[in-house]
Amino acid sequence: MKKQLSILTLLAALLLASCFGGTSKSGTGAAGGEVTGVSGSNLQEPAPYGMVLVKRGSLKMGTEKTDSLWGKQMPSREISVDAFWMDEHEVTNSMYRQFVYWVRDSIIRERLADPAFGGDESYKIEEDKNGDPIPPHLNWHKAIPWKNPDEDQQRALESVYVVHPVTGERMLDASQMNYRYEIYDYAMAAQRKYRLKAEDRYLNTDVTVDPNEVIMISKDTAYIDDEGIIHRETITRPLSSEWDFLNTYIVNIYPDTTCWINDFQNAENEIYMRQYFSHSNYNQYPVVGVNWEQANAFCNWRTDFLIRGLGPSAKFIQRYRLPTEAEWEYAARGKDGNELPWTQEGVKSDNGCFYANFKPDRGDYTSDGNLITSKVGIYSANSNGLYDMAGNVAEWTSTIFTEAGVLSMSDMNPTLKYNAAKEDPYALKRKSVRGGSWKDPESFIKSAWRTTEFQNVGRSFIGFRCVRSYVGTAGKQKKSKK
Repeated sequence: MKKQLSILTLLAALLLASCFGGTSKSGTGAAGGEVTGVSGSNLQEPAPYGMVLVKRGSLKMGTEKTDSLWGKQMPSREISVDAFWMDEHEVTNSMYRQFVYWVRDSIIRERLADPAFGGDESYKIEEDKNGDPIPPHLNWHKAIPWKNPDEDQQRALESVYVVHPVTGERMLDASQMNYRYEIYDYAMAAQRKYRLKAEDRYLNTDVTVDPNEVIMISKDTAYIDDEGIIHRETITRPLSSEWDFLNTYIVNIYPDTTCWINDFQNAENEIYMRQYFSHSNYNQYPVVGVNWEQANAFCNWRTDFLIRGLGPSAKFIQRYRLPTEAEWEYAARGKDGNELPWTQEGVKSDNGCFYANFKPDRGDYTSDGNLITSKVGIYSANSNGLYDMAGNVAEWTSTIFTEAGVLSMSDMNPTLKYNAAKEDPYALKRKSVRGGSWKDPESFIKSAWRTTEFQNVGRSFIGFRCVRSYVGTAGKQKKSKK
């Protein structure tokens, strides 16, 4: 009997090894002429600050039952997603204000180097240590003279502020807070139909390739005119080089603080409009009034900020981005794929404590202890270690909104992207928003619930969090025992 068990154990081990291929040792050399592969350093990516790893796995996205209150049915489909890092909580006012201040300081440094403001060349580097010309860039090691500036420096400092003509209040000039960035579209460049060489566009050998075939391509570009107005254009032109896949964006990144007034007519919300984003008492509250375009600009800045800080070691760093709709729902449901981020039934514990910040009843926003948003992370995390995946603020995703939802996407890492041109119908500028917010009823905070907002609109109840793709295999998500 023992011998039979040993044989069965050995067979099981062999079967397991055949499933996963085992572990091989390879090097750069050859063993008796055999191909052994090229070895490389096995870099273990450190956990990004403030993020948790959501391991790869699958779920049945959406729901097949109709919502009893609203009569809506969420598109449902079995999908799988790869591992990714995700912010453990929503981007806060403090985090986003760092972005705004970085833009402000970059403008000041540009002006301090400008001859019209004194022309201090030490604020802009145009030569390397050997005196050879290099692409000009700002010197961030040179401190801004906030204390005891001379006359020219004072003019540069004051140039980014305005004084209210009636109240006399000195404020940061939001209209100047413009962030310019460029994104190379790797996905479009990889499509066979956009290969630069005509003969590379077709695999069918029966096709006669026209070497002079003209391929048209669209790309986004932007510029600021002499009046300081941002102009965004989508241009279509013949494909000629790799530069045709580089898109340029200029985004005014200051949050729309007036959303507190415009979202709620006849409500005494002036204090939120004036203080929510700027006052330190709200530092750890989720930033709101940030539209989809601004959220993408933040992701790009956060990536570049990290790369500058890490230097050469940032070679393999993945870029921060907004989560896809599928990634968001997969992360929110937790390891058991629950309807809500927590494992218990209902929205509050036996002793009456709510699990999230939402609107428990008609007109009663405070039953859960909050009137508007709450500090991030004060409610318990879900089984993935993520806070506020239900309520507090709804969150932008990278996915465009369609009624078909996941049914129109792949079942592997599903998403649907469309870079709407300025001249496109407004309906094409809708993005998917997930999670529900502090103003929403219970139905809206369910993980499968889908809402939509236009990409250029900031709301007092919509925020965001970032993700980064994980390089390699992070293992399959283990289902916890109920």
